[in-house]
Amino acid sequence: MSDQDARFLEVFGTWLRCLGDDARALGEVLAAEDQPEQVRRPAAMGLSYLFKSLDLIDDGIESLGYVDDAFVVRVALSQIPPDVLERDETPEGLRKLAGQVEFVREFLGAEYERLSSFVEGLGELNVRGRSVQALLEDAQVREEFLADVTAWANRYEAPPLGQDAKNAVKLRAFLSTKLAS
Repeated sequence: MSDQDARFLEVFGTWLRCLGDDARALGEVLAAEDQPEQVRRPAAMGLSYLFKSLDLIDDGIESLGYVDDAFVVRVALSQIPPDVLERDETPEGLRKLAGQVEFVREFLGAEYERLSSFVEGLGELNVRGRSVQALLEDAQVREEFLADVTAWANRYEAPPLGQDAKNAVKLRAFLSTKLAS
């Protein structure tokens, strides 16, 4: 395995261990009506993906099943305009997650643009009967969704991501195949 892929797998393993906390942090942002829509919408998109029934990588697939979720959260947050992201009132945790998208871009190479387009499209989907727009505008829908997010985060157990070269190959292959369709 290349040193670069070993570094990616180490970072992605860390992301998996933090995914429940990341979901809670995005939930807090979505709940914060004082945050601008330019911040709340990407948070809602990333959270919605956690509940999407057709993942890019099925959550039950070995140790890779939640890596796509971690990628989508970071890609969604990277869509926050830089001037908004750098404001003092934007939570530091969001800036950190958005900045980590460079690992995704570097890992996926040319496939990154297709993932970015896929994530942009999440804003138009209904997930479990909830649209991103409804999450932003309807307090009751948002409250029910945030209860689901909290419950998911509380029961989430990070799968171990082994330092096997096959994991990097499989991850790229899964994403390339799904993003092509």
